[in-house]
Amino acid sequence: MQFQLSNDFIARIENLIEQNDGNSLREQLHDIHFADIAELLEELSSDNATFLIKLLESDLTSEALMELDDDVRERILDRLSPQEIADELEEMNTDDAADVIAELDDEIQQEVIEKIEDEEHAADIVELLSYDENSAGGLMAKELVKVKDTWTVAGCVREMRRQAENVTRVHSIYVVDKENVLLGRLSLKDLLTADAKTKIQEIYIPKVDWVNVHDDAEDVAKLMQKYDLEAVPVVNDEQILLGRITIDDIVDFIKEEAEKDYQLAAGISKDVEADDSVWELTRARLPWLVLGLFGGLGSVYIMQGFEEAIESYPILFFFTPLIAAMAGNVGVQSSAIIVQGLANDNVKGSLVNRLLKEVGLALINGSALGGLVMLFGFIVGQDLLVSVTIAISMLSVIIVAALIGTFVPIILDRRGIDPAIATGPFITTSNDIFGIFLFFYLSKVILGF
Repeated sequence: MQFQLSNDFIARIENLIEQNDGNSLREQLHDIHFADIAELLEELSSDNATFLIKLLESDLTSEALMELDDDVRERILDRLSPQEIADELEEMNTDDAADVIAELDDEIQQEVIEKIEDEEHAADIVELLSYDENSAGGLMAKELVKVKDTWTVAGCVREMRRQAENVTRVHSIYVVDKENVLLGRLSLKDLLTADAKTKIQEIYIPKVDWVNVHDDAEDVAKLMQKYDLEAVPVVNDEQILLGRITIDDIVDFIKEEAEKDYQLAAGISKDVEADDSVWELTRARLPWLVLGLFGGLGSVYIMQGFEEAIESYPILFFFTPLIAAMAGNVGVQSSAIIVQGLANDNVKGSLVNRLLKEVGLALINGSALGGLVMLFGFIVGQDLLVSVTIAISMLSVIIVAALIGTFVPIILDRRGIDPAIATGPFITTSNDIFGIFLFFYLSKVILGF
């Protein structure tokens, strides 16, 4: 039966912590999965969560720590000594350990690394910290199983047993030469069916997908998605095997990128969480709100320039929010599709063809919506010329908004700027301004005031 974290269970654990009953706590948590332990830790106070981390075995708590929300983990780590943190890192894969080290203050990082007893493990962590976090090197782990092409099958099996002790999951077996240059991969089936004296160079598969240590993490994600890879080896410019990236690391990266893009689309300029301080949340939200404010003031200025139109046809004033809303909605729709396509590498071909396609789509949608506006005007007895003016204005605004929503993300992407910015207040505000200006300008031309 699947474990369910209940209020009664949390209360029982808190009571045992209060009684300092370590034996009962170990018995209660002995058979619980580390992901459930992490869920429990997030429900406890920071002091109680730290108590459990210190009490339980590091092989369990190290896994649980990596499942925690960043802020929760940071609060717990602040309550652990450098030696206690080092003990947790000893049990982690190198990529996870490097992530934890990177969260620590600079003065503590070196002290923690020095207290890691396994010198090779510590050196691997230091190496990973040298790579950009959004590169293949920043995602990779040093733990893997590799064999040399000159080994026999029997010798290969013996060496694999030794290496596999430090590898959580053996996705692939990589073949290297004496200089550690990646040659290919080894099929487990071929290894099991081959004669014990057969050389690995006779049975390995030379074709293997790989990434360079400096490749962008997004490119790695696209490669693994395209070829359905569970793991991919990482090499340097000399083709020397450095590590591997597994699917769970890519899933975590994609999740973080999706959260980042979602926040950008919502007009939040920094990566924040719901429980961050008021000051941090303000810094993340205020810049885009200021942009929206200036956009609104711009719209007011535009409307003042058409004061005569409002005096002659006051009904136009009541349609202004509709025009602005349609401009914003169409722009966000167009930009969202383009941003998604850029993320999936599906936006190909010339920019002109893409814009023409959006114009065609905008014509269809604009004509349909304009027709509904005409129908509404007929039902309420609105002047026919006014209805025509509003319908034509809406069609024009929708076309312009679609072009802006398509053009801006592509240009941002080509300039190395995250195009997700274009799905938020930026695109909405700009389309509001253009929409209102077009509405009143076309009204002036058609109605002749």
